[in-house]
Amino acid sequence: MSRAERAPHRHAALAAALAFAAALAGCRQDMHDQPRIDPLAENRFFADGSGARPLPAHTVARGQLRADGPLHTGQAADGSLLLELPLPVTREVLVRGRERFEVFCAPCHGRTGEGTGMVVARGYKKPSSFHVDRLRQAPVAYFFFIMTNGFGVMPSYAAQIPAEDRWAIAGYVRTLQLAQHFDAAALTAAERARLDAAPAAHGDGGAAH
Repeated sequence: MSRAERAPHRHAALAAALAFAAALAGCRQDMHDQPRIDPLAENRFFADGSGARPLPAHTVARGQLRADGPLHTGQAADGSLLLELPLPVTREVLVRGRERFEVFCAPCHGRTGEGTGMVVARGYKKPSSFHVDRLRQAPVAYFFFIMTNGFGVMPSYAAQIPAEDRWAIAGYVRTLQLAQHFDAAALTAAERARLDAAPAAHGDGGAAH
């Protein structure tokens, strides 16, 4: 190929090289080191020098609106404790309540609610039995309220147990109380026969019925 024939190819290659160089010049390190706010780091953009900004007033996290006041507080509009669960009392709710009770409550309160859990056996302060008259007569929301806010040496469990599960536990506590204080004479013959047959008919370790 003659010099004249090679010239256009050299010009095209040079143009391509210049275009590539121009593109590289646009990819400056500033694109990697863009101004940003690092969590909990100092930032002089703000007058207080803090990169962590306070939330605007009345901000509510997604899913945390809690518009259903009684469900999340256990209280009616007048501030009194609810006498009934604010959700349907079904077998599934009570079974869930038992499962959560045995995870979070039984270590102190014991599986029957007598206040003789393994933590107490190792020296922790013994809680009151659920079967004393004071607690048998308390509104069911009382147990929800204590789980939510804590009482004495018992801390709040609101962060560990969702509101619906706290209500399920409260319902199961009522079941424990009723199981030890119900007058069997009030049962019909068919109900008594079913109750007497339950341990033999179900191999679920005594799940709530």
